[in-house]
Amino acid sequence: MPKSLFIDPKTVRQAQMLTLPQIPVNQYKTTLADERKRFGDAKLVGVLEDMLVIREFETMLQKVKLEGSYEGISYEHAGPAHLSIGQEAAAVGQALTLGIDDFIFGSHRSHGEILAKGSSAIRQLDDATLDKIMRTFDGGAALKVVEAGASHSGSAGGVKELAKDFLAYGALAEIFAKVTGFNKGLGGSMHAFFTPFGIYPNNALVGGSADIAAGSALYKKVNGKKGLVIANIGDASMGCGPVWEAMNFAGMDQFHQLWDKAHQGGLPVIFNFMNNFYGMGGQTAGETMSYGILARVGAGVNADAMHSERVDGYNPLAVADAIIRKREMIAAGRGPVLLDTITYRISGHSPSDASSYRDKAEIEAWQQADPITAYADSLVKAGVTTAAAVDAIKAAVKARTMKVLKLAIDPVLSPRMPAEQIAPLMFSNTQILALDTRTPELSQPLAENARVKQIAGKTRSLVGATAAVPKAKQYNIADAIFEAMAHHFATDPTMVAYGEENRDWGGAFAAYRGLTELLPYHRLFNSPISEGAIVGTGVGYALTGGRAVVELMYCDFLGRAGDEVFNQMAKWQSMSAGVLKMPLTLRISVGAKYGAQHSQDWVAMCAMIPGLKIAFPATPYDAKGMLHAALAGTDPVVFFESQRLYGNGEEFAKEVPQGFYTVPEGAPAMRRAGKDLTILTMGSTLYRAMEAAKILSEKFGVEAEVWDARWAVPFDYAPIVESVTRTGRILLSSDACERGSFMHTMGSTISRLAFGKLDAPPVVVGTRNWISPGAEMESDYFPQPSWMIDAIHENLLPLKGHSAKSNQTNLELLRRTRAGV
Repeated sequence: MPKSLFIDPKTVRQAQMLTLPQIPVNQYKTTLADERKRFGDAKLVGVLEDMLVIREFETMLQKVKLEGSYEGISYEHAGPAHLSIGQEAAAVGQALTLGIDDFIFGSHRSHGEILAKGSSAIRQLDDATLDKIMRTFDGGAALKVVEAGASHSGSAGGVKELAKDFLAYGALAEIFAKVTGFNKGLGGSMHAFFTPFGIYPNNALVGGSADIAAGSALYKKVNGKKGLVIANIGDASMGCGPVWEAMNFAGMDQFHQLWDKAHQGGLPVIFNFMNNFYGMGGQTAGETMSYGILARVGAGVNADAMHSERVDGYNPLAVADAIIRKREMIAAGRGPVLLDTITYRISGHSPSDASSYRDKAEIEAWQQADPITAYADSLVKAGVTTAAAVDAIKAAVKARTMKVLKLAIDPVLSPRMPAEQIAPLMFSNTQILALDTRTPELSQPLAENARVKQIAGKTRSLVGATAAVPKAKQYNIADAIFEAMAHHFATDPTMVAYGEENRDWGGAFAAYRGLTELLPYHRLFNSPISEGAIVGTGVGYALTGGRAVVELMYCDFLGRAGDEVFNQMAKWQSMSAGVLKMPLTLRISVGAKYGAQHSQDWVAMCAMIPGLKIAFPATPYDAKGMLHAALAGTDPVVFFESQRLYGNGEEFAKEVPQGFYTVPEGAPAMRRAGKDLTILTMGSTLYRAMEAAKILSEKFGVEAEVWDARWAVPFDYAPIVESVTRTGRILLSSDACERGSFMHTMGSTISRLAFGKLDAPPVVVGTRNWISPGAEMESDYFPQPSWMIDAIHENLLPLKGHSAKSNQTNLELLRRTRAGV
């Protein structure tokens, strides 16, 4: 049974005053002498080198963008270059103590973070490990170029020097969209990353990394993995809903109060706001925000105020100190953490930004406080290094920057990917039943589960039944979803499921009933009603190495998670050029009865986005087999379900197998044979089409062949083309609004593939282009068997003696489109 926490009215109604925790602001007071003892001189000098590397790298990018050349090396870069000149100390200080098991996720302004984290990893890893990483990553493609450049220039150095070239080259080649880049050039400037060093995807969407990083931290927590996760996001992202959703998700009380002892504690995540005081041209402090000091907002998330702190990001050692202290809190299960790391971008938002919204005096004041100059001077003054040594580092950094630029722009050594090679990277199309070798954690043996026993007594098919089977005894779609989920929970130890009311109600429409008893809290839990965070954390969980099933209850709620579905879930696998997998299944139900905001079919919206697989089963056999296919694969799947059908028994397959099986992706199913016309449906309209086909046969002698699409992406049109070749006519129907329905895409494709065989254009019968009215009026809104028959009569095949009850003529279509309805 679900755990419950008693809410006592006597307690919550008591008068009291909240006292908020104090939030430190720029409280770092450690001396350089103390830091020498903590880090050693070599590491402190390394901090300077890393800041110089970032500064020179981005100076080079800025000159290439604005002037077309750097140090006499000409190149025209058409892509973006959002620079972080001035923010180097914040990135390097953060990375100083992070290991490769600590992950960073960044923003569009992330070149410095990539180089800082990569340089830190290079210093920490031994030569053998570094060499293996470089030689095995993408078959050593980037390393071969770097080695060729080293040989050509006659330069020599150890593995670590080679690794520094490798890091700078791989990042730059990616920025320049070269196939030898870390992600074959498909990520580019704003999305570059390198997972072997703990550098995870950077995000072009403001605040886009917040919920993904929280999901990555959830993966670490659930699966007992080492390390923490940092979301590097900008101060302007504090105005983004998904950021707030992510912080709330990461701070849920259930982590402390409901999860079992072995998994208790907050998520190991730091929301680090790189606060440069601007969001594009808007000034966050004093103009577009109201927080004054960003660190204060942590007080709105939990009683610990997220251990919020403002840190001086112009001092790399102050940032490193904060990371060390916050790591201790996270290790003690006291996450999440919020850091307000103040810094400043000297450059504009992008090279095209003239910074006209900033006073010149302001920029000059920050330039005078340059963190690199100040830090170098402090090291020289303390005797950690010398001015001559600093000059030598600068010269070496410039030489390396020139070298990797020459390599990255060389069209022979660093070509671009042939466009046709992008298509195979859209999906992984692999089947991995278990993403970890651990024994899956269950609260009880699967065979002892009460719902498993209850389902065992049900009739698994109605085909051939000699007597009527009561609804309660029919194996239905909800049972099929439960069986598939339970099977994979018992197979894949990484699999988690969460969403709105997933645990206590047995999930939407009771499909999960029984899983509460089967699973511990950390594998099945309720999330906040935060659709963006539900999907975004699922993305982070999946790309880090786990399998997630997240649920939004109603298709209409998809709008709340638009970015997470369309820009994150759909794209990271392909933008990573296959480095990442996305074993994420998003369950969405298509509603009815609940009016205009709960009764929409948005298959077309999802199918339009490259990178998503789209499933829509209409029978128990398909619901189980298609969910098995989704949960055994490593691709992102939007899994549509019709609320009308959860209680339906199996009317087509002779048996729904008890064990594992899959329905082939993209394969439609013929539900009724016919010779006179073809009907293709998606979702619950299958049953209305079957009813229409029966009427056509009995009343008009017309034999309709009915097909259930089952999938939108991928989809195999060959069987439908073969059917249309025989019948010459096709009607398509779903519960989506007729305007923009995916059935139009299918009809258009069928027209192209079978144009010479068609006796009439394909006809789509969909929902009216209105808002959905109440349940009492649904027969006037959703496609009915009579509509299908009328449309066939008016547009495909005149039916002798038929009098249409609805207007399905072309004149009516013209009238409606003119009116926009």
